[in-house]
Amino acid sequence: MAFVITKPCVGVKDTACVAVCPCDVIHPTRDEPGFATADQLFINPDSCIDCALCVAECPVNAIFSGQDVPAQWGNYVEKNATYFRKENAAGVRDPINP
Repeated sequence: MAFVITKPCVGVKDTACVAVCPCDVIHPTRDEPGFATADQLFINPDSCIDCALCVAECPVNAIFSGQDVPAQWGNYVEKNATYFRKENAAGVRDPINP
């Protein structure tokens, strides 16, 4: 199951995780439209390869494997998936699954 970014990222959006992701699945990046208005970063569940490199880089411990998301943040699994459904509906191309 893909990794998920949860509540501790809200309002922080530290992009250290983006820099280490080998598959470019964490968005929005600082240079993408919507970065300023997004409340957090998101991991594309369809493209994440479960490498876990992002977990150690997150300074606020916001990233968990999907099955290990704390119960109080369980809604973030769907929040991450919804972000990418909305992006795809808006015509934003996924660099991994164009």
